Amino acid sequence: MQKKEYSVEIGGKTLTAIFTDLAEQAHGSVMLKYGETIVLATACMSHDSQKGLGFFNLTVDYVERFYASGKISGSRFVKREGKPSEDAILASRVIDRTLRPLFNQSIRHAVQVIVTVISVDDNDSTILAVNAASLALAVSNIPWNGPIGCVRIGKYDPEGKQASYSAGSNELIINPSQKLRDDDSKYKFDLTVCGKNGNINMIEASAHQTVEAELEEAFTQASKEISRLEDFQKKIVAEIGKEKRVIEQEVINPESVKLFNENIFPKMPEAIFSGAGKAKIDELHNVWNKIVAEKYPEREDFSLEDNLFDDTENDILHDKAINENKRADGRKMNELRDLFAQAGGISIVLHGSGIFYRGGTHVLSVLTLGGPEDRHMIDGMQTKAEKRFMHHYNFPPYSSGETGRAGFTNRREVGHGALAEKALAMVLPSLTEFPYTIRVVSESMASNGSTSQASICASTLALMDGGVPIVAPVAGIAMGLMMGTTSPQPSPYKGEGEIQNYKILTDIQGPEDHYGDMDFKVAGTREGVTAIQLDVKVEGVPIKILGEAMIQAKDARVAIIDRIEKEIAAPRKDISPNAPKILIIKIQPDMIGMVIGGGGKTIKEIKEKSGAEITIEDNGTVYFTGKGQSAEMAKKIVEEMTREFKVGEVLKGEVVKVADFGAFVQLNARADGMVHISEIAPWRVERVSDIIKEGMIVPVKVISVDREKGRIGLSIKEADKNFFDQKHGSRTKSQ
Repeated sequence: MQKKEYSVEIGGKTLTAIFTDLAEQAHGSVMLKYGETIVLATACMSHDSQKGLGFFNLTVDYVERFYASGKISGSRFVKREGKPSEDAILASRVIDRTLRPLFNQSIRHAVQVIVTVISVDDNDSTILAVNAASLALAVSNIPWNGPIGCVRIGKYDPEGKQASYSAGSNELIINPSQKLRDDDSKYKFDLTVCGKNGNINMIEASAHQTVEAELEEAFTQASKEISRLEDFQKKIVAEIGKEKRVIEQEVINPESVKLFNENIFPKMPEAIFSGAGKAKIDELHNVWNKIVAEKYPEREDFSLEDNLFDDTENDILHDKAINENKRADGRKMNELRDLFAQAGGISIVLHGSGIFYRGGTHVLSVLTLGGPEDRHMIDGMQTKAEKRFMHHYNFPPYSSGETGRAGFTNRREVGHGALAEKALAMVLPSLTEFPYTIRVVSESMASNGSTSQASICASTLALMDGGVPIVAPVAGIAMGLMMGTTSPQPSPYKGEGEIQNYKILTDIQGPEDHYGDMDFKVAGTREGVTAIQLDVKVEGVPIKILGEAMIQAKDARVAIIDRIEKEIAAPRKDISPNAPKILIIKIQPDMIGMVIGGGGKTIKEIKEKSGAEITIEDNGTVYFTGKGQSAEMAKKIVEEMTREFKVGEVLKGEVVKVADFGAFVQLNARADGMVHISEIAPWRVERVSDIIKEGMIVPVKVISVDREKGRIGLSIKEADKNFFDQKHGSRTKSQ
């Protein structure tokens, strides 16, 4: 085996790139190691171009192997890895969104990047995967404008996640371990940041209501580490990188450009800024398609002419925004579209619901509350855990006025659902305060820009309508950017050189989302940010611009929260009567076996008798979930079973057995105690059977408890010294 290694220190640990001939057929490959986490990244490009495709075909797959963590997973009958986990899908999206902007989008050869997790410890394999993918492409012969760097950056504060911020006070951790990230009480924020040349081109972030200035400072620190990763990769490429393939670019027929300038270009500004949304520009695009088809009846591929139309629309939108502060729908740069909010009002069957409109983007979110048994069990490559909060996002074809496959969850839906879940999880009540399993489903009903952020708003309404005591309402907004453009096609609208100015756009919609340079989603409360996601179409965005965009996003966020609170000022005091009731008690861990019974017999009987679900945790916490009185009934049964009697406690019980030395009194269905003959009456008792009979109800006082032996000592005379006088008179004494 041929082998060559390169190393650099990142975040106080050694990152090693290992190049071998193990995957020698791939056009580029590398094994990247950080601690004992190892990933293999490969990159390949198809030999021939795909005619008539109309888009750049990039496929990215992050592949989990359970052997990486020493596990044999799967069902009893299937032991192979199945479909990608949600974590794998999200990792694939992070890699894709980082790499894609650095390709020439006019390439029509298929490119595939596969990252396989070989070994994993407490270090994050996703961060390693992004850097490995970058390096595999960079040393390959595939034309790509990298490399890029990726780091995870977090703040672990021993004083707690709510510690105040002052400039320069950030004690940030580069590539924190899984153990640190799991300490939610002290881990303030978690950022995955990718970039190139001092600019940022991808962000995934979750934060506990963190102020914008603190996050901007974290971006700056991340950028410094990214630069070190770039330099590391560039040195490797200079030594072993392959010569890049030259992809011949197809050139549009000059006759097509002339035809476009004469028939379409003069009408484009009016169509774009007509105020009719997509209708006018789509109509004009159809006219252009018809003209081209008539001009070239022998051709089947019109992708170059199609690109000419799109590139020109892109340039017009940029020019008008930057030089005239003009947007397609006439709004100001920082102006929101019309808002609508509704909490509840759909059906009493639902546990909570919310409807949110922002212009032509409409979302319905529905809340369902369940017990601990409804938690989502995660048995992943690195983690085995339970999730008590889930947010799921659906984008049916009718949402965008199209036809298509329904009922299949794609990567985009998983990603948008996860983003909203991160944003909302930061304001949920603790398990102790609100022991419910919480699921919110957001249905995108109409889409015209950023349904993911509208889902956050609608879900906040649903949570508040359902009586979930969230810390504060959360709202999300998508920010856009128009910077100078470069187009691979000769657009007649472009002047000399690039436009150097930029404009930040609040609440981007259709064409601004499609043609803009940035989709910067920022969610949070009035106090601070809870989640961020950044996608770009350019190579990167300066941190200064991101900082400005976050401040502008806060103004929009507060305005949306004002509208939400106008509809519902605070979470409802009570949950829906249709939601299950949850009661909690704590028992001694050594009593768990008694409650469960042999083979689960006892707990099954309690469930059948009460109709409630019962969940027992290892620490002795018992949850009773049910409707009506079922939870109360089950709780009462278990309390009786596990009741711990204390010395000095006075109660009544039934005599169940009489012996020469005393009597046994049943205290509840699972426990009895013994009254010694000397503790029956305040005088000498010769024979117990003379005054005590089975079936008698007698008062008793607990005088001793031996938990190890399971013995309880009782006294009748200390509970009521006159009890037998009242029952038997002087005859009992004389006897």
